[in-house]
Amino acid sequence: MKLGIDAMGGDHAPSEIVQGAIEAARLIDAQLVLYGQAEQILPLIGDRPILVVDCREVIQNDEMPVPVIRSKTDSSMVRGLMDLKEGKIDGFLSAGSTGALLAGGLLRVGRIKGIERPALTTVYPMNDRMGLLVDAGANADCKPAHLRDFALMSSIYVEKVYGIDNPKVGLVNIGEEPGKGNELVKNTFPLMEKAPINFVGSIEGRDIPSGKVDIVVTDGFTGNVILKLSEGLAKTMGQWVKEMFLKNAITKLSSLFFKQGFREFKARLDYTEYGGAALLGVNGALVKAHGSSNAKAIKNAVLYMEKYAASGVIAEIKQALDSLLAEEADERANPE
Repeated sequence: MKLGIDAMGGDHAPSEIVQGAIEAARLIDAQLVLYGQAEQILPLIGDRPILVVDCREVIQNDEMPVPVIRSKTDSSMVRGLMDLKEGKIDGFLSAGSTGALLAGGLLRVGRIKGIERPALTTVYPMNDRMGLLVDAGANADCKPAHLRDFALMSSIYVEKVYGIDNPKVGLVNIGEEPGKGNELVKNTFPLMEKAPINFVGSIEGRDIPSGKVDIVVTDGFTGNVILKLSEGLAKTMGQWVKEMFLKNAITKLSSLFFKQGFREFKARLDYTEYGGAALLGVNGALVKAHGSSNAKAIKNAVLYMEKYAASGVIAEIKQALDSLLAEEADERANPE
């Protein structure tokens, strides 16, 4: 197996990206391939058995996604995406521009047949485990069929990659009753009920962190708001706790007794522990790492990408879609 990494993408590229790749290479059997400017990458690799594909261009975060994917054909991101499409690598990871990677996934790799909109996933901390939030920001405007497809793809993904049997799927709503919500949610609900997934119904925002479901499905606009609000709330609460224990000498002393608990709490919210986020719906194992990823985050993202690439998720999604589309075509041809 060969796994590609965009060495020039991210706030700390290429040093942290390369170091993360080096650390991951010690733990997996896959051949790693770094895409980027060879004169910067090779001195960091030394004599380690990691391949380098020399790419002269770099995609910046402030560049318009679609034009830059079309114009910078010798960039580390585009070269990696093209190799993924052509089967030269089995997975590709980038911490670069999210917009460019989404555009590149569509334009350079292509969609799975039957999927209109790929979706960006992200792990989400729940009561006793990590769940999945989808879509996390790829599609601000969605149709009911898009949300149904997100649920179908993420169900297969969570089962195969996370090892959760028959994962529970919830649709984000302003109430649990089927008749509540906007037109998108109301029209999505019956599609979810018919889909071959473990759909448990609508869930409210407060139910997400409780772990009521394994997969939280919503449009990309709402999903991104949920994600960013949660990140901000966790950061603010952490600051509140810190200020509380630094208030005076007594509170500082008492904080020593809670030190280990604080470490465990921080680890559960640390994105570097969980690696990257899959872009489901493209015809290849494409993974987005956080833009500020350090070596630890890249290492974990590579380990996760290896598991994703070897899982057979994409083949199962194709099979499930074929069955679903065939059933829908039969229903249209033979209405009751």
